[in-house]
Amino acid sequence: MRRIHALAVAVAAATLATAASAAGTVQVNFVQPDRFADVRDAAYSRDANLDILKRHLEAAAAPYVADGATLKIDVLDVDLAGEPSHRLRTQDMRVLRGRADWPRIELRYSLEVPGEPARAREATVSDMAYLQHGSTYGRGEPLGYERRMLDEWFKAEFRK
Repeated sequence: MRRIHALAVAVAAATLATAASAAGTVQVNFVQPDRFADVRDAAYSRDANLDILKRHLEAAAAPYVADGATLKIDVLDVDLAGEPSHRLRTQDMRVLRGRADWPRIELRYSLEVPGEPARAREATVSDMAYLQHGSTYGRGEPLGYERRMLDEWFKAEFRK
């Protein structure tokens, strides 16, 4: 039984390594992050949230970028789900009401594939019904609504 388990792990690792090496390049840049609408929350600072978004954009985009291709993403603005509430003096909170407080990320991107003309666009990624969709990430996971929204956008925008 251990032999079968070890073989399965080895095959899975080889498959992941092949998939990872076949992926192209994803570059994420934040344009004037000091001017972003709302990127800080009680649990994480602006820089920590930007780091989470950068890593998630890179990981979410990777499966859609072919070997040798480059996807460049400029994040132009971020507005997190919910609204900051400063009622408690000791800790800031985000209040999620499902009204005009949906997550929104504005970005500009270009996909460069060798031998093809570059595909460049701007997009506003948002989810007005974020509370109905919920988060596919665990409770307490940082930026769960934003990450789910980006996952769905990549599927819709880049899946062929």
